[in-house]
Parts: sequence; C-alpha cells; structure tokens
Amino acid sequence: MEDASLNLPPGFFFSPTDEELVLHFLYCKASLIPCHPNIIPDLDFSQLHPWELNGKALLSGNQYYFFTKVNENRTMENGCWKEIGVTEPIFSTFDKKVGTKKYLVFHIGEEAPHGTETNWVMQEYHLCSSGFDTASYRSSRRRRKHDQSWSKWVLCRVYEKMRSEQGVNCYSDDDDESGSELSWLDEVYLSLDDDLEEIGMPN
Repeated sequence: MEDASLNLPPGFFFSPTDEELVLHFLYCKASLIPCHPNIIPDLDFSQLHPWELNGKALLSGNQYYFFTKVNENRTMENGCWKEIGVTEPIFSTFDKKVGTKKYLVFHIGEEAPHGTETNWVMQEYHLCSSGFDTASYRSSRRRRKHDQSWSKWVLCRVYEKMRSEQGVNCYSDDDDESGSELSWLDEVYLSLDDDLEEIGMPN
C-alpha cells in the first residue's frame, strides 16, 4: 500500500469499535482471509517512531492504524513503547471473549525504557483463539498451526494525547469545565472500569 492515509474517500471517517477491529480486521489478517477494502497496512513499527507514521499508516482523525507482527522488544533507536500494565478484554455481541487490548506509552531518550514519557499512546489488539470455533481443524497439528499464525499478528491504534495546559503529566481529549483534572493513567483505569461494568464483570 503506497499511501494508506489517502485510501478513505472524502467524507468517510474510519471509526471502528474494538469488536470490529478484532473480528473484521485482525481476524481476517491472521486467518489469511481477504479483507475488503484492504485499507490497513502492514508496518514494522520497530523501525518507525510514532511521529513518523503519517503517510505510512491508515490515518483517520488523529488516529493511526496498522498491522504488525508481535515483537516483545519494543525498543528503537530513540526510545521505546512501554506497557502501563492495563489489559482490557474485548467481547463479541454474544459475550464471547474474542481479544484483548493492551495500552502502551512511548518513552523517548537514551535511557529507554526509563526515558521521558511522551503523549504518544498505542492500543495493541490481540486475538483470543478461545472465542472462535476451531472445530473445523480436525487434527491437533493443524489447529496448533492455525493458533500459531494468529499469535503472529496484532493490530495497533496510535494517537497523541493532548497535553493539559496546567500540567505536563495531565492529559485530556476535551475541555474540562469542572476544573478537575485526571492523569492519563487515571483516565485509562476509569474507562476500563466502565467497560467492565457494561459487560457485567466485577472490577
């Protein structure tokens, strides 16, 4: 794909839910099923800093989308992606767990992974094979091979959080008229609690 950011026609906005990203895009990618339209590119994100994604990843609004192969080493030349310890389950409309979403923050500096935290955030989507029917794979060998192919791919959504004017460690997407501010981690945990509440899981 030469320029993923130009693939959406004027007036179209790519705004999928977590379930749609997993079921309609990541599942097809990992299962080698053709996806139409094929608008999300494959990237080696270990070679790209987040501010270099423009023109390479699918851009919709302020969010970049791309597929990449799983790589535990998320360190690059001038920084690294660091997990914040939050993994959110993704459920289908039939209440089956079909994937997980991990949150990472980009740190920059020679001291990676202990460098300076930036506003760049990545949501990393993983498939959960237990949520899919693998009965069609008669032999355990074929089923194991299929599961291994799934584990090779993740779908990433990257965006830059807006820095609060009143503090370098506070983030917000919208203006907060109440005057109170939450750290970015607080916002993530509150969002996770709300999602778990909606699906009836204890937080």
